[in-house]
Amino acid sequence: MAPYESDDSTNAGEADDLRSGRRKAARYVVPVAVVGVAAATIGLVPALADSGDPSLPKITAQQLIEKIAKSDVQELSGTVKVSTDLGLPNLGGLESGLLSGAAKGRDGSSADPTSKLTELASGTHTLRVAADGQDRQKVSLIESAAEYSLIHNGKDVWGYDSKSNEVYHGTADQAGGKKHKDEVPATPKDFADQALKAADDTTSVTVDGTAQIAGRDAYRLVLKPKHASGTTVGVISIAVDAKTGMPLKFTLTPAGGGAAVVDAGFTQVSFARPAASTFDFTPPKGAKVTEEKDKAGKGGERSHRTAPSQKDLGKSGAPKVIGKGWNSIAVIDSGAKGGIPSSSGKGNLSGFIGSLGDHVSGKFGKGTVFSTRLINALITDDGKVYVGAVTKDALVKAADAGR
Repeated sequence: MAPYESDDSTNAGEADDLRSGRRKAARYVVPVAVVGVAAATIGLVPALADSGDPSLPKITAQQLIEKIAKSDVQELSGTVKVSTDLGLPNLGGLESGLLSGAAKGRDGSSADPTSKLTELASGTHTLRVAADGQDRQKVSLIESAAEYSLIHNGKDVWGYDSKSNEVYHGTADQAGGKKHKDEVPATPKDFADQALKAADDTTSVTVDGTAQIAGRDAYRLVLKPKHASGTTVGVISIAVDAKTGMPLKFTLTPAGGGAAVVDAGFTQVSFARPAASTFDFTPPKGAKVTEEKDKAGKGGERSHRTAPSQKDLGKSGAPKVIGKGWNSIAVIDSGAKGGIPSSSGKGNLSGFIGSLGDHVSGKFGKGTVFSTRLINALITDDGKVYVGAVTKDALVKAADAGR
């Protein structure tokens, strides 16, 4: 990736500092990771209310990025509000049935974190989070009359779904634990980390005043595409704690305007060390416990950790990325011919799903575009998939160029 470019005037030395800051920011992940969920881009509704614009010392974008990079918060507890509004179509009751099936997870347990926290992909949710160093983290998803908790304590990772009284138990080995942390955005820091890693020389980075979040003074770091044509991303705003450098709120507004697509923020936060008992967990009496090792494949390898096969990835073996910065598009050759069936097939689920998209054609042939307020995907009849935070026209143009 190319270095950040700020609207502030910078010389070559400052540009090097910005580049260094971006690399550091990618390494310093606040230890409030949700272990075991591969989260797609999550959209959230309007930003949490601020309470005034505090008077703080002036700071440049370069200095604020460095402040995030140097932030190394190891102990905290608090409440995060997360809401999602991708603008997905209303499927009547179908989506609830699909989510219900997905809730059982890869290991057949509703407490399996690989699927449980995908509920964050829609609606408004409240999370309670706590951390004490790299070996102890906890996040609880508060539901109506129920709660799902994910606890990492030393080598143990526990998932508990109070609604079904099911428990999932695994281990946080070095490789697995790191992988999960990288995959899961759950706090403002997680979202901000991903945004900073994605930013490059197509990005404008500025400081836009101050805010007060969860009772703490913060600076506003603003990222936006320098050239908006083709991308669905409008503006990303990150509220950065003035004292610790930790992001307290993350908001992504789409290029099309309206409510934010992504907004996650602390409503309460403390940087005191949580009580050790916060991370204790014993399966409740009568709970069904699923052990991760029970699903191990041959040779002792966990089947759901196995890397995708060449066949699974399609002809190309891995996604190809075309374009640059915010206009980047991932191209995957699934190897499956026929694309998405049209809606003409009554009673056919595939046909129904196909009817939710827009049928398009071009030099590449024919295909179907599935759109949200942020991420769009084109599935062509020859089995290729084009996906990115870009417009439908940008996908069709990419498909024509790669025919």
